[in-house]
Amino acid sequence: MIQVAGRPFSLESTMDFGEVEGVIIQQMHDSPELFTYLSMNELRFEINLRKNIMESAKEMSESHAAFTIFENARCNPTYWNLTSAGGFLLRQGVRPSDAILDINRNGQLYGFECATAIIIIYYQAILKSIGRERFDYNFQNIYLYSWHTDPDLEYHYFNADNYVPGDVVYFNNPEYHPYAPWYRGLNAVVLSDGTFFGHGFGIMTAEQVIEFLNSQRHPESRQSAYIENLITRISPTTVQKVFASSGNRNNYKAHKIVIHHNLCSISSIKYRFFLNNY
Repeated sequence: MIQVAGRPFSLESTMDFGEVEGVIIQQMHDSPELFTYLSMNELRFEINLRKNIMESAKEMSESHAAFTIFENARCNPTYWNLTSAGGFLLRQGVRPSDAILDINRNGQLYGFECATAIIIIYYQAILKSIGRERFDYNFQNIYLYSWHTDPDLEYHYFNADNYVPGDVVYFNNPEYHPYAPWYRGLNAVVLSDGTFFGHGFGIMTAEQVIEFLNSQRHPESRQSAYIENLITRISPTTVQKVFASSGNRNNYKAHKIVIHHNLCSISSIKYRFFLNNY
C-alpha cells in the first residue's frame, strides 16, 4: 500500500512511469506494507533509487569483479587503499564518485564478498540518483567493509515475507560445509523479473541459488538452504535526506565503529549483532 501526503496513492498516477518503474510501484501498491511519502516527487525519487539499485546490481554481475574472502580482497590502488582487514579505504584527493564507479568499470581489479557488494551497490545507486557533485560532497570518507557505511548512508532491516524490487534478501545456508564458510549464505538484490543478483552467483532464480547452496553443505546436513524472512533496504530517513539534500552537508560527521569480523557473506542483522555487542 502506498500513501502520498496522507492520502492513498492511485495507480492511475503511474501512466508516465517506465516499465521497470511500473513493476516496482505495482508491487509496492499490492504489498501489505505501508509505504509513506510526503510528496509525489519523493515517491518518484525512491522508485528511481530502487531502479538504480537493480541497474547497479546488473552492472556488477557483468563487471568481472571476483567474489573472494577478506584475506584475498583486492582493489584498484588508484582509488583505494587496501587495509589489513580486507577493506577498501578511499584515497585522499580522489573523487568518491570516480572510485565508486571504477568498481564496475574495472571489475577485474577487484575482489570482495557479498555483503560489501551490497553496500557498493547502494553507493552506486545513490550516486546515479543525486549526481556526482552532491555525491562527492556528502561521501568524502568512504570505507568499504562488510555492512559498514558512511553516517549519511543508513540501512534498516526487518522481518517480512513480501519483498519489492530493489530490496535485499538473505539466503541462509545454516549447515554450510566447514571447508567453505563463505557459503554460509548470500545477500541478494531482488530484481524486477523475480530473479536475484548475488555477488559471486550472478543473476539466478531463488531455486537456483538454493540448489547451489545445498551443494555446499556438509555431508551429514539435513537442513536445506532457504530465504530468510529478512529484508534489508536503504532506510527511509536516508532516502528523505538524500532526496532533500542541496549539498549543504555538515562538515562534521559522527564516527562510526567498524567491526572487522572476517566472516564472509553474513546478513545485515548479524553485522548489527556484532555492533551491539562491541
